[in-house]
Amino acid sequence: MKRFSQLAIPYIVWAAMMLVLPMALIALYSITEPGNSIISFSITLDHYVKFFTDQDFLIILWRSIWIAVKTTILCLLIGYPIAYFIARSSEKVQNILVLCVTIPMWINMLVRTYAWIGLLSEGGLVQRIASFLGFWGKELLYTEGAVLLGMVYNFLPFMILQINTALCKMDHSLLEASADLGANPVQTFRRVTLPLSLPGVINGITLVFLPAVSSFFIPKLLGGGQYFLIGNLIENQFITVGEWNFGSAISMIMAVIMMLLMMVVRKVEIRNQGGKEE
Repeated sequence: MKRFSQLAIPYIVWAAMMLVLPMALIALYSITEPGNSIISFSITLDHYVKFFTDQDFLIILWRSIWIAVKTTILCLLIGYPIAYFIARSSEKVQNILVLCVTIPMWINMLVRTYAWIGLLSEGGLVQRIASFLGFWGKELLYTEGAVLLGMVYNFLPFMILQINTALCKMDHSLLEASADLGANPVQTFRRVTLPLSLPGVINGITLVFLPAVSSFFIPKLLGGGQYFLIGNLIENQFITVGEWNFGSAISMIMAVIMMLLMMVVRKVEIRNQGGKEE
């Protein structure tokens, strides 16, 4: 046991340097104000007060949460049937379909998002198809719809893979038992398949919502700077404005929101499994 503890030391040091230390610095920046000299500063909560008392910042926060919710719902509605179809396929077909889902993830997300600019721009493939279907003249790029499309496209594989994993781990003899007891396919899905797949659904929701609510380059590229989210606000405070203290305060607010969400998800998962939190 002592030997294993010693082997964990490098990981603990790495985690402290790469995770704990940066978060501590952000927390320190969020509650301080620079003084006249380099080493002098004062403790203040003005940055948090500034955020929660400015209606524009609250609107941006609400807009970010709302589009993350819509992204999560769309990913769930699209991803669950796909994951269900993959899980019900033969093992050979499953491997091919999972590969098709994961192949786009091998390409950098920034590159994939850039590709949508060409597809959605004027004269692009998507606009040509829309024009053919009678939506001539409708602007596609630099809209909320384009941002939502980019988020769903980038985060959908996370939902599919999590749900598919849960469905594949399910004991298929339970489905046979349900059919033997007289349940039709709809009843079997509602009372057996869906409850047993909820852990995958919950994990998928977490993996989609958390990056969606803090995304900054997808709205920047597909929204053209006109659709401003909380991730863009943080980036703007650090890079453009140079207000590191205020940007750190916004980052801490988002970190708290995400941790609260993860706690809620954890409690829901424990309740679904019928267990007790340790």
